[in-house]
Amino acid sequence: MKSFLTEIKDRFGDGNYEGDQFGGAQGHNGNGLPTGLPNNFMFATGIECSYPTIDHGTTRRDLLAECDHYNRYKEDLGLVKEMGLKVLRYGLPYYKIQRGPGKYDWEFADLAMGEMQRLGITPILDLMHFGVPDWLGNFQNPELVVHFADYCEQVAKRYPWVRYYTPVNEIYVTAKMSAKDGIWNEQLRSDKAFVTALKHCVAASIMGTQQIAKQRPDCVIVQSESAEFTHELRAEHTSAVQLDNLLRFTSLDLLYAHHPEGEVLNYLYDNGMTRREYDWFMAGEPPGYQVMGNDYYGRNEKIMLPNGEIVTSMDVLGWYNITRDYYQRYKKPVMHTETNVLEAKDGPTWLWKQWVNILRIRKEGVPVLGFTWYSLIDQIDWDKGLATKTGTVNPCGLFDLDRRPRPVADAYKMLLQEYGQITIVPHGELFEITDRPATLKVEV
Repeated sequence: MKSFLTEIKDRFGDGNYEGDQFGGAQGHNGNGLPTGLPNNFMFATGIECSYPTIDHGTTRRDLLAECDHYNRYKEDLGLVKEMGLKVLRYGLPYYKIQRGPGKYDWEFADLAMGEMQRLGITPILDLMHFGVPDWLGNFQNPELVVHFADYCEQVAKRYPWVRYYTPVNEIYVTAKMSAKDGIWNEQLRSDKAFVTALKHCVAASIMGTQQIAKQRPDCVIVQSESAEFTHELRAEHTSAVQLDNLLRFTSLDLLYAHHPEGEVLNYLYDNGMTRREYDWFMAGEPPGYQVMGNDYYGRNEKIMLPNGEIVTSMDVLGWYNITRDYYQRYKKPVMHTETNVLEAKDGPTWLWKQWVNILRIRKEGVPVLGFTWYSLIDQIDWDKGLATKTGTVNPCGLFDLDRRPRPVADAYKMLLQEYGQITIVPHGELFEITDRPATLKVEV
């Protein structure tokens, strides 16, 4: 199999993005707050859009279809507006749009994007969410990198008003569930397959961002990634669990050109990454303004008992502590990009607990740009990671599948009423000076 670097060289040139006029090693390093962002904190929701395949590629899970968004997109976008939310994490169905090399079907995308623009909703546009078009196969295919980059270019050209993007959602989770846990897409269970999927997803994100930046040099890249940790309750910690607690950083290490720990680097080399590929990732960050999005569910944080049993810990550390570790590693502005709880009655309390985490980390001076309750409407089969198609409704949305509000919707409205005017930087309103009555406004 050819390397993804060969595919990049064939399509884009010498295969090295270092020194590219839109980024590479000379690109914006993402430290501090992106210029041009709205001064106000970004309160958001999202519409669940996962589309992996299961049953060895014979069954496509498409949550936009299973939750009836294709038919009710106007109603759903209206609910975003009704909530008083300005920002929406939104995923276009990549697997349905790119029909082949250079072939695209924009019918639904144009309808949904046009409605968002009409309503004044700012999308954080999610371009790959756990799956690829059938003709590309799966994440073991090195050609994915160049075809996805072409797709990103076409999206940015078609919707030039969009500035915020998540090129590849949850890269670590995508690679792990597809190639190490054997649940989605290629359904492999090997370290080599995991490293292959990981490097292809990161390279796709880098090259996709390059193409977006050619259309929007001021693009803001909100890299949603799962904030995970496993507590090992053994007197003698095992190397496997400790390695896993380091591997959770690997997608962002490769994306942000951050050298991982020695044992992780050895793991990558032992499982198929070449020195040339590693050097390519370490050449520099991708272009645009980089925001580190941390997704946190109580089920992301686990406890391993002495007998090896894994149980959910439900925020022993919590989003605050785990995200602080990520922030100290990368020094990027932060956004809480996903959270929910699978029992509707627990939704309001979980919402407030996440908000306490955000307030706490803001007090330490960590720049937090926004918060997302994910998702707008209930989801299906996420209690089993979409592994089997049983149609179980997960009551985790702001609204149920009949578009009736859940208790968490009222809690979120209360939060917005209390905190909706806070700024990204505490006291950021000082950067807007109004001279009354002349109404001279100076924006810095």
